[in-house]
Amino acid sequence: MRKRVSERERVSVYAQSQQRRHSLQAHINTRVCKAELTIATLKSDTKRKGTQREAEVKKNQQKKRRTEDRLPAFHGFCPLHSPVMIPWVLTLLWISGYGAEAMFSQQPQDLVVVAGQPVTLPCTIPGYHGVVLWIKDGLALGVGRDLSGYPRYTVIGDHSSGEHHLRIQRVELMDDAVFECQAVQAAMRSRPARLTVLVPPEDPVISGGPVVSLRAGDPLNLTCHADNAKPAASIIWIHNGEVLNGAMYSKTLLRDGRRESTVSTLYLSPSIIETGQQIICKASNKAIPNGKETSVTIDIQHLPLVNLSVEPQPVLEGNLVKFHCSAKANPPVTLYRWAKGGSIIKEVSGDTYEVIVDHSFFTEPVSCEVTNALGSTNISRSVDVYFGPRMAAEPQSLQVDLGSDVVFNCAWTGNPSLTIVWMKRGSGVVLSNENLLTLKSVRQEDAGKYVCRAVVPRVGAGEKEVSLTVNGPPTISSTQTQQALHGEKGQIKCFIRSTPPPDRIAWSWKETVLESGTSGRYTVETVTTEEGVISTLTMSNIVPADFQTIYNCTAWNSFGSDTEIIRLKEQESLPVAVIIGIAVGAFVALIVLMGTIGAFCCTRSQRNLKGVVSAKNDIRVEIVHKDHNAARENEEHSSMKQLMVERGEFQQESVLKQLEVLQEEEKEYQHIKDPTNGYYSVNTFKEHHTPTMAGNQTTEVPTVCTTTASALCWAWAAVPLSYASGNSSVARSATPALLLTHSATAVSAATVSQTATCSLTKTARHQPPLLPTTHSPPPRTQTSPDPSRSVCRPTSDQGWRGV
Repeated sequence: MRKRVSERERVSVYAQSQQRRHSLQAHINTRVCKAELTIATLKSDTKRKGTQREAEVKKNQQKKRRTEDRLPAFHGFCPLHSPVMIPWVLTLLWISGYGAEAMFSQQPQDLVVVAGQPVTLPCTIPGYHGVVLWIKDGLALGVGRDLSGYPRYTVIGDHSSGEHHLRIQRVELMDDAVFECQAVQAAMRSRPARLTVLVPPEDPVISGGPVVSLRAGDPLNLTCHADNAKPAASIIWIHNGEVLNGAMYSKTLLRDGRRESTVSTLYLSPSIIETGQQIICKASNKAIPNGKETSVTIDIQHLPLVNLSVEPQPVLEGNLVKFHCSAKANPPVTLYRWAKGGSIIKEVSGDTYEVIVDHSFFTEPVSCEVTNALGSTNISRSVDVYFGPRMAAEPQSLQVDLGSDVVFNCAWTGNPSLTIVWMKRGSGVVLSNENLLTLKSVRQEDAGKYVCRAVVPRVGAGEKEVSLTVNGPPTISSTQTQQALHGEKGQIKCFIRSTPPPDRIAWSWKETVLESGTSGRYTVETVTTEEGVISTLTMSNIVPADFQTIYNCTAWNSFGSDTEIIRLKEQESLPVAVIIGIAVGAFVALIVLMGTIGAFCCTRSQRNLKGVVSAKNDIRVEIVHKDHNAARENEEHSSMKQLMVERGEFQQESVLKQLEVLQEEEKEYQHIKDPTNGYYSVNTFKEHHTPTMAGNQTTEVPTVCTTTASALCWAWAAVPLSYASGNSSVARSATPALLLTHSATAVSAATVSQTATCSLTKTARHQPPLLPTTHSPPPRTQTSPDPSRSVCRPTSDQGWRGV
C-alpha cells in the first residue's frame, strides 16, 4: 500500500515539474522570437529610423545573449520554424501595425518543370515593407531574403517595389512541393502553388545487348529497362520502322516514393526476324516526350546450310568428277569432312573433292559433313556414272534329270538401264528378257549352252555362258547307211550323246556281240569327245557278206538305252582323173557365174542410178527372193538338211568338222547383230560379208553394197558349196554367208537379179530381232554417181535396194 502511494506521488511530482518546464520554455521562446522579429524590422527600417533604431537593436541583442546564457539548452531555437507558432507570430506582427493596407498583386502559380531546369515562383506585395517569408510544405525557408540554408534558392526582385520572387536553380526532385509567399507584418498568405518536378527516365537498356544471339528456330525474348522516371516511362518496341504490339509491361515504385522504373518484355516468333536486323526500345514520359531509345542487333546462329554440287553429270566411268561443298554457317565453319559409302576419306579436308569415278560411285554416295560451333550438317549425293554391265548374280551351270524344271538366275547392273537377253547358243531365239530363265519339263534336246547377255546402250555389253546338262537315256545319232569299198578296210561309226556317260556300248551282228577289243576281222574302238561318244566298228578286208549284214549299235546308262540299226553299202570307186575334172569344172562354172552377176549389177547401176550413197557407215540389209517356187524348194531342202543333221547321217569326219565350223560361224553371227536396236551392223567399205538367201524370208546380215566394175555387187564368202536338187539356192539361214548351189541348168544374171535385192528394212519378216529397235533408219545423202562402184538405191519408203 505504501508502494502504490509513493508511485502516485512520484508521478504527480514528475508531471508538475514537466508542466513548469514547458511553461518556462514557452516564455523564453516568446521573448527570443520577439527579439528576432524586432531585429528584422529594424534592418528593414534602418533608413527611416536612423541610428536610434540601431541602438535599440544592439540593446535587444544584449538582452538575447543574457537570456541564452541563462538557458543554454534552447540556444538557436526559434518557434517561428514551428507551424504551431506561425499563427501567433503573424497575429503579433499584425497587431504591431506593419502593412495593414498591403495586398498581393502577384502570387505564385502551379508549375511543372523538368528536373535540372531553373524555375521562378513570383510574389509581389506593393507598398509592403515588412518581412516576407517563403514557406515550403509548411516550413519557412528563411527570413526575408536570407535563404542560406538552401544554396539553390534565391529571393529576387526589387524589395522597395514589394517584389519577393523565389528563384530555384537546377530543380531537383526534392523541390517537388507546395510553396507559399507570406507577408508577416501584414499577416497575409498567398495561394498555395504546386511545383511539380518531372524526371526523365535514364537511358533504356536491353538485356543482353547490343548483340542478341539465338539459335535458328528459337523464339526471341527481349527485356528493356527504363529506370528512375517521374512519372513512369512508357516503352515501345520498333522493328523495321513499325511499332510492335504484344509486349508486357511492369512498373516498380522506388524508395523515394516518387520515381518509378518500367520493365517491358517482348516476345517474337522466329518467322518474323532475320539475322542482322535491329530491334529498338524507346522509353518516354512527360519530361522527355521524344523519348530515349536503344537498339540491339539480332544474330541468328544456325547449323551449316550445305549444298553439294557434282560436275559433270552424267559422266562416263573413268572420268574426273569434282565435288564442291558450299556452306553458310553462323558461327563460321570450322571443319569439312568427306566420306564415300560411309567410309571417311582422310586425304581430303577442304570444301572440294576431285576424283576419277568408277561404277561404285553410282551405288555408294559421296557425303560432305560441315561443322561449326553449334554442330554438324551432312549431305550426300550419288554420281550418275555411266558404266557397262557388271555381273551382280552369276548364273550357275546345272545338271538335271529329264522332265525337271530348270531356273537360271542372271543379274546385271549397269547405267543407264540395261537390257537382259537369254538365248541358247546357236539358236538366235530370245528366250527371256528377265533375270530369270525358266525351262519347264526339260528334254534332252534342251541340253546345251545358254547365254545371258546384258546391253547398256551406247556404253557396253557383257555376257555369261552356262551349261544345261539333262540326265537321260543315251541318244544315238548316226547315219543308218554307211559306205565302204570292197576288199578294203571299212568302218561303221555310232555317235552317242549321253548324260551321264554310257555305262556300256555294244555292237551286235548275226550271232556276234562285241563291246570292245578285237574279234576276228572286227575291232571296236570308243572315243569320247565334247559332243559325246563315238564308237567305231572296224572291219578288215570287206567281203560281200558284210554288205548284207545288219549291224546293231546299242548304248546303256542308268536312265535307259538306245539302239541304232546301221547297214553297210558298197561304195563305187571313181578314177582320180574324174574327180579332178569335176572339181575343176565346178570351179570354172562358179567363176563364170560370179562374173556374169557382177557385170549385170554394175551395168544396171550405171544406167538407172543417179548416185545415192549412204551417209552413215552402219546400214541394214534385207535379202528378198522374188521366186516363190525357188523359195519353197529352199525351205524343203533346208528341212531335209536339218533332218539329216539331227539323224546324224555323216559319212566322214571332215563333214563333222565342217558342222563345227558352221556352229562357230553362228556364234559370230550372234555378235554381229547390234543388241541395242535389233539390226545387223553393216560397216560400209570396211568388212566384206555376204547376204544369205533362204527361201522367201527376209534375213538381216552384214554386207557391202560397193565394188569395182570388174567385181561382184556383193562380197561373196568363201564357204563350202551345198548341192541339192532343183534350181534354187539353199543356205543355212543363221550363217552370215551366201551359200550357192546349182544344178546342170546354168544360172543367168537375169535370174539372179530376180532372186535377190539389197534393201534397207527395220526387221526380218519371219525372225524377230534379238532386241527392240531403238534407232531410226540412217539418213539418205544424194551425191554424184560413181561408175566404178555398185551402190544401193532407194526403192520406196520401206528401205534401200542394191543394184
